[in-house]
Amino acid sequence: MKIVFMGSPDFAIPSLSALAESGNHIAAVVTQPDRPRGRGKKLVPTPVKQFSELLGLPVWQPQKLSEIKSRLQEIDPTVIVVVAFGKILSPEILALPSLGCINVHASLLPKYRGSAPIHRAIINGETVTGVTTMFMNSGLDTGDMLFRETVSIGENETTGDLHDRLAQSGARLLIKTLYGLEAGEVAREPQNGEDATYAPPLSRDDEIIHWNKSAREIKNLVRGLNPWPGARTYLNGKVLKIWRVEDIGNLQGTSTPGTVVDTDPDKGIVVETGKGKVLITELQLQGRKRMGAAQFLRGYSPVQSVVLGNDTGEDGME
Repeated sequence: MKIVFMGSPDFAIPSLSALAESGNHIAAVVTQPDRPRGRGKKLVPTPVKQFSELLGLPVWQPQKLSEIKSRLQEIDPTVIVVVAFGKILSPEILALPSLGCINVHASLLPKYRGSAPIHRAIINGETVTGVTTMFMNSGLDTGDMLFRETVSIGENETTGDLHDRLAQSGARLLIKTLYGLEAGEVAREPQNGEDATYAPPLSRDDEIIHWNKSAREIKNLVRGLNPWPGARTYLNGKVLKIWRVEDIGNLQGTSTPGTVVDTDPDKGIVVETGKGKVLITELQLQGRKRMGAAQFLRGYSPVQSVVLGNDTGEDGME
């Protein structure tokens, strides 16, 4: 099969690697343009570009997909594979490959259509998710499904952990899908739009910890935003990112949600929530490195009875 691969972040690399090992011809890799990063605003290529160059594959980085339409027509691909590319394909491009455009999506469609399915699944406390391959159409993750693979979510699993497992599942499912397409043995399954849910991009507001929520909800938020972008609160006017917490019970205390009710130099920082308490075990204060809460307590002024909250001095209540 003659394949054009479209992808940008780390999630797409296992799929591209599996394609390269499958013996199919990767005619071109299309990825996002280099973007400025860091304080020096140095241009940094996407992970897919870096990996493609290691494989010696031709890489295209158009600002607009219309710029490469004629080049795609010249290639005349059998299939276009899209894995976390980051741009919408026009109807003209969708119609180019003889076997269609195939997408690898990190959820069990029709649940969690959109750009942040892994984050949203964990934040919402899901215990099961998965990967779906589908034919692409002009809608947002609305195309007919081909194969799905279910993946369980561990109680303490972070988005980073789950991301890596789903990326590997997606690669396996992609190869299975392509073999099925080539053999003409794949059945299309339309999605039931009534069952659809959405996973919109994360906003800055999504990162804020509202301490009046339950300990379980706060734990899910923290692990859902780990390793990026991180759940945040404020300590004495400074941003405090919370990277790991434990849910230590649902007994309701008498303190204002967000109050530090105990500090254990060997374990961490206990904070009151709207229902129960959480033990903060890993955090990062503005201007400092990420560290264990026990280490933080040894080098920071006492935080007992401090109320964590937002940058206006409020306690994080909605």
